[in-house]
Amino acid sequence: MRVLAFHLMPYSEIDPSFYEKYGPAWVTLPNALFDRKAGYRLYNRFLDELEYADSAGFDGICVNEHHQNGYGMMPQPGVFAGALARRTTGWLALLGRALPLVNNPLNIAEEFAEIDQLTGGRLIAGFVRGIGSEYHSSGVNPTESHDRFHEAHDLIVRAWTEPGPFRFEGKYYDYEYVNTWPRTFQDPHPQIWIPSQGSSETIRFAAAKNHRYTYLQTFSPITAVAKYMQMYKDVANEQGYEATPDQLGWSLPIYCAATDEQAREEARPHAEMFVNKYLKISPEMLLPPGYTTVASIKGMMQAKAGMLVDRKLEDLLDSGMFIVGSPKTVREKLVEAQRQIGFGNLLMTIQFGTLPHDLTMNNIKLLAEEVVPYIKQHAKMSTAA
Repeated sequence: MRVLAFHLMPYSEIDPSFYEKYGPAWVTLPNALFDRKAGYRLYNRFLDELEYADSAGFDGICVNEHHQNGYGMMPQPGVFAGALARRTTGWLALLGRALPLVNNPLNIAEEFAEIDQLTGGRLIAGFVRGIGSEYHSSGVNPTESHDRFHEAHDLIVRAWTEPGPFRFEGKYYDYEYVNTWPRTFQDPHPQIWIPSQGSSETIRFAAAKNHRYTYLQTFSPITAVAKYMQMYKDVANEQGYEATPDQLGWSLPIYCAATDEQAREEARPHAEMFVNKYLKISPEMLLPPGYTTVASIKGMMQAKAGMLVDRKLEDLLDSGMFIVGSPKTVREKLVEAQRQIGFGNLLMTIQFGTLPHDLTMNNIKLLAEEVVPYIKQHAKMSTAA
């Protein structure tokens, strides 16, 4: 079991009334609302929180990529990975880079190789298609999403593993010379993780016999987590192998305080702000025409029923999309979920919405000291049994 601390870096210094006036935090929220000095404070605060999580005992830390929104201010996650690389000692996960959105995937191959070298092989490389709103932000045709992703993936992996220079000729990317310098520290290449919210095509890609990449289910009800991880296991069986816990990961927000009552009281306004303002996306932004198949759309919409309406903390806890409570409560819920589903990677979102710095740091401390060691030991005992 690996337990990593995940951060979204939201723009938390914003008047909630602006969301009532301008709509969701994605794509069209006017950047005139961004305060330059607030951005400076927030970025440095968030890096402090991730560095503290690394030193406190998490197995690693995670950054990710989103564009043109107040939900997550990391359009170039490699910038933050570079800032964190020499000040941390655990795994450093970039979850991920949206491959179809770039015109030159070799830049990603080079960027990740630099970070892998700088960390001495601690990089986890996350590859995603990017959620539907990213296609509105980038102007990339969503109907090309799958093909561009696959072609960019193949190019990057070949650039990492195949001696250069060599020729690459594809539908979207064409290079006379592929000859990346530097090469990755990890041989043959960094671990590849595939985060998703439940696309069946993505799960099949991750579980393919020649990939066997770690599939990471992101912010979803526990029923959806179980459903899609079972789908991964089923695809693996079809491919002639048995999926291991290390190939399955779960990412969700977790908040811990001394008692259940205190944890709920402290988390409530920030969790509800997170899901009702930051996370909410209109259907036309989330699922532009051609972005995914009808089958995947139906599956994701069924799994995420109710996400388009305002929700209370109790709704989030009942669905398993959040875990909030005392160390004992958090431990028990995580151990039970791991026992039922069998994931080997857990990404705890340590800050969400408007959760302030002091509560975030206390959350990290309690999780690192009283939750992480317990669930890791339990997972170890379960594996041995």
